Amino acid sequence: MKRPDSASPRNFRTARFVSSFGQRSLLTVDTEEEFDWSGPFSRTGYGVRHVGQICKFQDFCESIGVTPVYLVDWPIATLPLAIETIGAAVNAGKAEIGIQLHPWVNPPHDEQPGPHNSYAGNLPAELEDQKFTRLRDLIEQNFGVPPLIYRAGRYGLGPNSAAMLRRSGIAIDSSVRSTFDYSDGQGPNYSQYPVVPFWLDEPRGVLELPLTTVFWGMLRKQGRFLYPRLRKHPLVLGVLARLALLERIPLTPEGVTVDEARRGIDIALDDGLPLLVLSFHSPSLAPGNTPYVRNQHDVDCLYDWWRRVYAYLEKRGVVPTTIREIIDSVEN
Repeated sequence: MKRPDSASPRNFRTARFVSSFGQRSLLTVDTEEEFDWSGPFSRTGYGVRHVGQICKFQDFCESIGVTPVYLVDWPIATLPLAIETIGAAVNAGKAEIGIQLHPWVNPPHDEQPGPHNSYAGNLPAELEDQKFTRLRDLIEQNFGVPPLIYRAGRYGLGPNSAAMLRRSGIAIDSSVRSTFDYSDGQGPNYSQYPVVPFWLDEPRGVLELPLTTVFWGMLRKQGRFLYPRLRKHPLVLGVLARLALLERIPLTPEGVTVDEARRGIDIALDDGLPLLVLSFHSPSLAPGNTPYVRNQHDVDCLYDWWRRVYAYLEKRGVVPTTIREIIDSVEN
C-alpha cells in the first residue's frame, strides 16, 4: 500500500458485491474514552462515564432493526461495564465488535504522546503492530469473539497498516475518511480517496469501507478539486454551501443536520454507492464529552437524528447490514 498522502483513486481496485446485496447501510461506533479533543494527548486523565449509556443506545438500535459495530479501544476493552454491555449484545447477535486503536492510551507505551504519534500509521511498523496485536488479543479474550474490522483512531492509516491487518486475519478496514485531509495535523490526506468500497491491498486482501462523505450542490462534480483548495477558507465554503453550490456532507449526526444527511444519502444512492457507512463517537451519548453534544437536549437530538435518518434510508430502500453479511457478499 502507498502512503495515504500519496495515494489516489487509480491506485485502488473497487470492490464488487453480489447483485442481491443492493444498497445497504452500516452503523459504526467509535467506542472510546472521553478526553479533551482540544487538549494535549495524555495517557491518563480520561473518562469512561458515558459507557453506562451504551445499553440505552443498543436498545434503540435493536428497536429500529440496526446492528451496530462497536469499534472499541483499550480503555473500553478493559472496562467491565463495557465488556458486559457490549458483550451481551454481541453474543446475542445484536451487535458486532471491532478494533479502534488510540496509540496514546494503548500499550506498549514506547513513544512520546503527541500529534504525530496520535496517528497509529505514523508509528514505527513494529510498535504499531505491537499495540494493535495487544488490543486485538484483549478484545477477543474479553468479548469472546475475534474482531473482523479495524479503524485507526483519528483515521490514522499508515503505509504498514494493510500488511499488519492481513497478517492478523482482519478482513475489513474502515479508517479512510474520503475527501478529508489531516495532513496539517501530521495525519493522512484522504482528499482523493474513493468513497466506494475498495481493496486496500492486492491481491484481494483487506477490504476498505470508507466512511461515507459526498459533495452536494451545483459544483459537486468539482468538489474533489475545489475543496482541498478552499478548506483553509471556511467563510468561502460557508457561502458556497448557503448558495447551494458546494457542500461536503459526511453521514454522521455530529455536526450534520437531518436535512443535510438526507441530501447526502440521495447523492450517494444516485451515484450508485453500494454501502453507506455511518459513524459517530460513543462519548456523544452523554452531555459534555464532545463538541457536538453539550446538554441533554443535544442527546435527545442525537437519537432523533438516527431515528429520522434511518426512516429515510428505509424509505429509499436501503437495508441495514453487518460485517458478516459484507464479507459473505463481496465478490472480488
